[in-house]
Amino acid sequence: MAENKSASFEASLASLTEIVTQLESPDIELERAVDLYRQGRELVARCEALLKTAEETLRAAADTAAPGATAALARDDEIPF
Repeated sequence: MAENKSASFEASLASLTEIVTQLESPDIELERAVDLYRQGRELVARCEALLKTAEETLRAAADTAAPGATAALARDDEIPF
């Protein structure tokens, strides 16, 4: 499975779910398991980066819409919607 750097979060998560399913198979060969694990780690990093970007976008939008929202986000560390 080649890594698709333009894949959406949902597509990356679906691929990660597929990898986990394959890794849970009792018949998987070691070499294949290692390769799938590597791919899975890359997908996890991709999903984390996409989530971080989305969070930054939401924070910026909250700052623009309501300057006081940043203080609330800093206290709660969650998006207020």
